[in-house]
Formats: sequence, C-alpha cells, structure tokens
Amino acid sequence: MNIRSLLISVVAFYCLLGEVTSSIFAGSERTSRPNIIFIFCDNLGYGDIEPFGSTLHRTPHLNQLARNGRKFTHCYSASGVCTPSRAALMTGCYPKRISMTVTDGWVLRPVSQFGLNPDELTIAELLKQAGYATSIFGKWHLGDQPEFLPNAQGFDYFMGIPYSDDMTPRPGTNWPPLPLMENNRVLEAPCDRNMLAQRLTKAACKWIIDKKEEPFFLYFPQCMPGSTRAPFSSEAFRGKSKNGPWGDSIEEIDWSLGEIVRTLKETGLTEKTLIVWTSDNGAPRRNPVQGSNKPLAGWGYTTSEGGMRVPCIMSWPGQIEAGTECAKLCTMMDFLPTFAAMTKTPLPQDRIIDGKNIESLMFGRCEKSPYEAFYYYQKYQLQAVRSGPWKLNLALPYLVVGSSTKGKPRPASLYNLVDDPTEQNNVIKKHPEIVARLEKLADKARETLGDIDRKGTEVRPHGVHKNPKPILKH
Repeated sequence: MNIRSLLISVVAFYCLLGEVTSSIFAGSERTSRPNIIFIFCDNLGYGDIEPFGSTLHRTPHLNQLARNGRKFTHCYSASGVCTPSRAALMTGCYPKRISMTVTDGWVLRPVSQFGLNPDELTIAELLKQAGYATSIFGKWHLGDQPEFLPNAQGFDYFMGIPYSDDMTPRPGTNWPPLPLMENNRVLEAPCDRNMLAQRLTKAACKWIIDKKEEPFFLYFPQCMPGSTRAPFSSEAFRGKSKNGPWGDSIEEIDWSLGEIVRTLKETGLTEKTLIVWTSDNGAPRRNPVQGSNKPLAGWGYTTSEGGMRVPCIMSWPGQIEAGTECAKLCTMMDFLPTFAAMTKTPLPQDRIIDGKNIESLMFGRCEKSPYEAFYYYQKYQLQAVRSGPWKLNLALPYLVVGSSTKGKPRPASLYNLVDDPTEQNNVIKKHPEIVARLEKLADKARETLGDIDRKGTEVRPHGVHKNPKPILKH
C-alpha cells in the first residue's frame, strides 16, 4: 500500500469512528428500558452546588456526576413552589392545566381535602406500563389522603413523608405529628427529621439491590434542605460545612448521591442506569441568607429566574456524553414524554401533555430547544414568557406574590437571559418586535391555560376528598 492509500484509509477510519461515536451518543444504540433514578431536592438553589458555582458547599459526588454526564444550565421547574412543581414533574403538564396551582393554600397542607387527581397519568404509572418496578423515597407533597398517596399513583413502594418537613403540629390546626410512612402505614410519628436522609438513602440502596434483575424507576425527592429555617442533618454532617445547617444538609444530600452511585457500581448497574439530579425550585429568601441562586436574579417561591431555573445534571455512562453542557431550554414537564419515548411507551391521546421529548438534548448535540415558548405562572397569574434567549416579564395591573397580591402595577421588562443571566439590563425599548412576538405567545397561553387577569374564574383542584382525616401513628 502506498502512502497516499494509507492516508486515505486512516482518514476514512477516523471519519467512521466519529460517525459511530456520534450515533452512540445520539441514542441509536440505547436500550429501550434503562433503569431510571430521579433525585429531586427540596428548595435547593441554582448556585448551591459546586458544579453550578458554589464555593461554600462541598459536593464531590455531584462534581463526579457532572464529569460523567451533562449539565443542563437552562432547566426550569414549572413553578417556584413545591406542590405545583411536583405535580408538573409527575404529569408532564403545567400545574394550571391540572388544577394544581392553588389547593388549600399555596401548597398542600396536612389533612387536605385536595391532591393530585388519580385520573392524571403519572410517570410511575407510565413506566409500570413498560414493565418497570417503581418506588419513591422521600417527600411526596401531592396529597395525604389514601387516594392521593404514592401507592395509588403508580408507585409499588413508598417510604418517606407525605408533605413538607416543616408541617408539624401548630396552634389552630389539626395537623398530626410528621409521619415517616412505608406505603400507607406509619412507621413513626413524629419522625426523626435529622435521620431522614440517612434512613431513606439506606432504604433506597436496598431497594436497588432487590430490584437489580428488572428495570426500575426510583424517584428520590429528598426532604432537604427543605422548608424549615434550620435544615436537618445527621450528626455525621451537622456543623461540618461552611454554611451552617443549610450547607450541612446539602453536603449530606451529596453523600446520599454517592451511596446510590456506589450501589449501582456494586450491582453492575452503572451502565444500565440513567441518573437525573435536580431541584423542585430555587432557594427561598431567608434572613440571614442561606441558599444561593447565583448568578440568577431572585428567590424561590417567585417567577424570577432564581425561583424557577434549577440546577440539573444527567448521567448515563456510554449514552450521555461525559463532561458536557447543554444551555437550551428544557423543563421538569419533559421527563414524562421523554421517558415514554425512551421506553417506547405510547402517551395517552385523551389529554394534552405540555412537556417535550428532550432526547436530542440528553443524547445528541443539544442544538435546539423543543420549546417555542415557556410560561411562568404564579398561582393563576401568567407573569412572564420565555422564547429562545428572551424573557418578557409581562405588564401586570397587580402582582400575585405568595399568598397575597401587590396592588401596585408592574411595568413590562425584557431580558436576554444568555447575555444577561442576572437580569440587570432591561432592553425592552430596544426590541419592540421581540416584545410584540412574546406578547402574542403569552396570548396563546391565555387561550389554553388561562390567566387570572383575562379569564376570571379561579378553578379549584379537581382531586377532592370529602372527609379528610389526619395520618396518625399506627
């Protein structure tokens, strides 16, 4: 073979190698039934972990997860607060579409008559259709009456708490002691909140070992850092971080991830398992400051970037390209349709699913978001819309904030979130054509989802229990 022929052969070989490598990460060689572990932290901020810029919290296992997988830097919750954000994750729908924006308060409370309607399709129910074993370890917060609890919503096994860690007995309520539950049975009440991360992680690892011979979906909505002013952690982590109880709790959550990854390795499931790690909403405003949403503006419980854009890392060795980053818009609503596509499970045709299939962002080159627009709702009020890099905070006659309204009108503002993630430079006067386009997109949302200012009637949740009873110690 002469030198010219040799060079041609070498070039052809590397071209072929590149095509093969690209096809692998594009998903053509993927199994249709990977194990799925979805870890969903509570109130953890965008800037609270090292892969997203934290210098206060030590998160070595998350660092490794990011090195092994892909960071998603423009991933959104569908709400700035936990009950509606969890409902959106479970169903693939905007909370407003499924009547979960307002329940018996801004979020579900103990002994509520409301919950996620059993007629909705959850991720767990979808994956059971594909032959998956399903489990949840941690905070549910989608209803505490029997027809709303995880075992009635597609989960084979539940161990955790039915609502937030701060929902404990207080004057003027009939709230019971916070229970630790196994399926519909109370293991202890009140539960030891300091030991929740330890106990749930141990139980989750055991469940992985027990289910290693079949495809499984493990949903791990961590109870921490949670809603209490001083987050809980075990003695092994208490007082060990640079940021008080908040930091201690985050470092224990990182440890928990490490235990799960270690269990996958020991059971030979690492390359058969997709791990998704994220948060339900941004860190809430506290005095003194605890969590961080840097470099994003605003706080949890709002429609600011800091309230609704969350850290997200996905890892699946050999399938998701290691050490990569995706800066295209995606949301918590996308996991139901994406898991359906991955497992070749048909979506129901009798309802609207707002989420999109994001396999191209996970396994491909992450070149284009599937969203024309994403909508920021606070309760019933449409407050902002994003399309591409542009976010338009809509002009409002008054602003819904938490459990109240602010009577003063809010003017519109426009930001380029790629160039200006801190939202410091309002460019609304420079781009009237972009404002007009985003206002038309907002009108589309009002047509299908409604808006408190335009459509009027507030609809109560459609999952209702007529005679709710407290969960008591058995």
